[in-house]
Amino acid sequence: MAELLINIDVDDLDRAVTFYTSAFELRVGRHFGDWVELVGAQAPIYLLPKQAKSSPFAGAAHGRDYARHWTPLHLDFVVDDLASAMARVEAAGARRAGALSEHRYGKLALYADPFGHGFCLLQFTGRGYDELVPRATPSSG
Repeated sequence: MAELLINIDVDDLDRAVTFYTSAFELRVGRHFGDWVELVGAQAPIYLLPKQAKSSPFAGAAHGRDYARHWTPLHLDFVVDDLASAMARVEAAGARRAGALSEHRYGKLALYADPFGHGFCLLQFTGRGYDELVPRATPSSG
């Protein structure tokens, strides 16, 4: 099985450490000189300082942009108490990106971090995502 490591580009490392440790109750694991490991989630998160407009790879059509942006990949933080998690991330500087929504599996709040990266807060209810899977019915026979 592959090990998951999460890397988040930011343009201000100190501000990013403050945000992610305050918003998600993570803590600094190791400091690698110019980048930082955060621990406390199921996978370590690495904050990588990269200048705005710098190229993410050779031949990239656009440079890094830390204004609010959309990408098909984002993080979901599963929380036990959505209301307190929302208050915590907003106090840390997250911006709401829509109304709170309710689904069969739980409640979902969309946000952006101070670097424009989208993330969700998710509070499961009932059986969580299993609410979307039909329950097996005993066969008659």
